Amino acid sequence: MFTFALLMQIQFYKYQGTGNDFILIDNRQHLFPKNNTKLIAQLCDRKFGIGADGLILLEPSDQHDFTMVYFNADGNISSMCGNGGRCITAFAKKLNIIDNKTVFKAIDGTHEAIIKKDIVSLKMIDVATVEQFEDHLFLNTGSPHHVAFVNDVKNVNVKVTGRKIRFGAPYFEEGSNVNFVQKIDKNTFKVRTYERGVEDETLSCGTGVTAVAIAAHKAYKTQNNTVILETSGGNLEVSFNYDNNTYKNVFLKGKATLVFTGEIVN
Repeated sequence: MFTFALLMQIQFYKYQGTGNDFILIDNRQHLFPKNNTKLIAQLCDRKFGIGADGLILLEPSDQHDFTMVYFNADGNISSMCGNGGRCITAFAKKLNIIDNKTVFKAIDGTHEAIIKKDIVSLKMIDVATVEQFEDHLFLNTGSPHHVAFVNDVKNVNVKVTGRKIRFGAPYFEEGSNVNFVQKIDKNTFKVRTYERGVEDETLSCGTGVTAVAIAAHKAYKTQNNTVILETSGGNLEVSFNYDNNTYKNVFLKGKATLVFTGEIVN
């Protein structure tokens, strides 16, 4: 049986962005034992813990509004999470750290965000390199993403096929997130994603849909610079400017919603 030993009483907030769900904790006082990988994995466990795709700590920043520290559901610190970035923006607003705009630090650099009601528009990193192969594209949007276009995404066994690609050559143990994509119309794509660290399909992946939008443009599957991505958890919008072979002013837009709050008690 799992236990949450060595913890003081700590309040947590459960947020979700198009079904991608996270435990958020205000760690400005540095009370949470963030080096305890096992504990974080237990808290994210859907049977014995709170249940989440990841855990996010909001910590202080000397130069920006706050710092985002993101852990995958396996308890390990991770690369950037787009939906997590949108959720921590909503969380910071709830804590009255920000009003409607923010600049915060994350593992891949600084991010800007704007929040209006429950809609968060998050600026992602610029992308200058998109590798094109015979059956997929590869790019990094703060996290590494393998993007494969398919005829019928509904019938893809995402967990089995995604896991095979995630651990296979050339990714191996470090791995890559894996996206399967079906074109719906000239600027709409249906996306299913296998996320490393979660080691399963998630209802949505923010860096994943960002990668898909850019890959679709690079592969001439759309000429639009605003793309709608349909995920199992809802729709997201990605917009960008394409200038001098670089994708700039990349924004991920969608809802970020508080689900419930609670306390982790010793």
